[in-house]
Amino acid sequence: MTFFGWKKRCRQLEAENAGLRECNAQLAARVEELAAKNTQLVQALAAAKKHSGNSSKPPSSDIVKPPPKPSRSGKRRKIGGQPGHPKHEHPAFTSAPIDHHILHELARCPVDASHPLRPVAGQQKTLQQVELVAQPFVVTEHVAPGYWCEGCRQYHYAAFPPEVLAGGLCGPRLTSLVSYFKGKLHGSYSGIRDFFTDVLGLKVSRGYLAKLLQKAARAFAGPCAELMGLLPQQPGLNIDETGHKENGARYWTWCFRAKAFIVFKIDPSRGSDVLMDILGQNFAGILGADFWGAYRKYARQCGVLIQFCLAHLVREVKYLCEFPEPSVQPYGRVLLAELKELFSTLHRRAELSQKAFALALALAEAKIWEAALDPVLHPRRYPHGRVHRLIENLANRFYHHGEGYFRFITSGEIEPTNNSAEQAMRFVVMDRHMTQGTRSQRGRDFCERIWTVMATCALQKRSAYHWMHQAICAHFNGRPVPSLLLDSS
Repeated sequence: MTFFGWKKRCRQLEAENAGLRECNAQLAARVEELAAKNTQLVQALAAAKKHSGNSSKPPSSDIVKPPPKPSRSGKRRKIGGQPGHPKHEHPAFTSAPIDHHILHELARCPVDASHPLRPVAGQQKTLQQVELVAQPFVVTEHVAPGYWCEGCRQYHYAAFPPEVLAGGLCGPRLTSLVSYFKGKLHGSYSGIRDFFTDVLGLKVSRGYLAKLLQKAARAFAGPCAELMGLLPQQPGLNIDETGHKENGARYWTWCFRAKAFIVFKIDPSRGSDVLMDILGQNFAGILGADFWGAYRKYARQCGVLIQFCLAHLVREVKYLCEFPEPSVQPYGRVLLAELKELFSTLHRRAELSQKAFALALALAEAKIWEAALDPVLHPRRYPHGRVHRLIENLANRFYHHGEGYFRFITSGEIEPTNNSAEQAMRFVVMDRHMTQGTRSQRGRDFCERIWTVMATCALQKRSAYHWMHQAICAHFNGRPVPSLLLDSS
């Protein structure tokens, strides 16, 4: 080939090379575009797989729940009472609350009328039936006659008792019933009004029902303030928060669960300033909470110890086990197995001696630390030294806050999970879904106090209605309202 032929061939190769470079650049851009799109799809798929079992989402967000796992025996559980379950029967009434006795005598033998019958002492069947009376309330009319005074030249009347004036149309029991309907049964004003009209035969307005609830709120103010003032002195507190609606504005309901009582507070803030206002800067107890930043900020500013909820951590690790990218799943599976071993040890506490239980807890904790910090301790196990963002975040959390997950081991004042506060919050969440929230400060005050009364009485296993009746009676009579705390003496 001549010199000019080689030169022409070189120009052709250069043109082809330029075309290949351009094509390669287009392909690289396309690959980069597809990689970005794939990342978005993976994230969208992972977000779609989030549910209440592998994240902090509430169960109500599970639009389509997975089918229940079959039992180990392969048989479905039958509906109704299970074998070995104790039978629940209403205890028989004693003679004191029985209003009527009706004797049903047998005149002749039901098998053969010619057989003689002889009554047997102590041999009888009893059926006790409870029924509403036709008018389930008593109307008491208080009359104060007028007296003409010749000296004053005006009428004078005897004063009604203070408790009668304070109650007005409805007495303490009926006021307590309205509070119970509103606080415990999530009743609406219209629903309670209809109950009064249809069942009791007493016509009242929704505005009057609101006034009754305000009377109850004033009666509960002192005992609830007492519990609020005792919160900073508690050795251990479990805290949780959930949303609250008021005229389209977003508020937050805070739940503070102590060992002997529960307090609710509705506030426009979800930040650490609420904890600062209620617990102060010198709180010396241990907080049980989730990993929400307000708790960490408060702990950092005031030097407070926190027990982070292990149940929340388990759900987050389950999310890693189900994450679409294969590089994330092994990390989640190993960490989840170690967390399950920790809970298995906790469940075997009654079977182990104190020393053996402490050793088993220490071993389980060490294995969790090793599994959580695996990317830090063994970076070569991950391809090309690259760690997924989710793994890196959880490893960094353990590196900086890991001790907060094991505070319960050295302190008996707190549980490893925050389930107690979440359980106390359930009926508040139900109230939010069933009602329209509140519309004013007075509504918030009533909700805070009635929820505190209901939850504290339930925790102490006593009747909230009976306590409310005592409190409202005392308030109407100008006497001190009984405390919500049980008398330990």
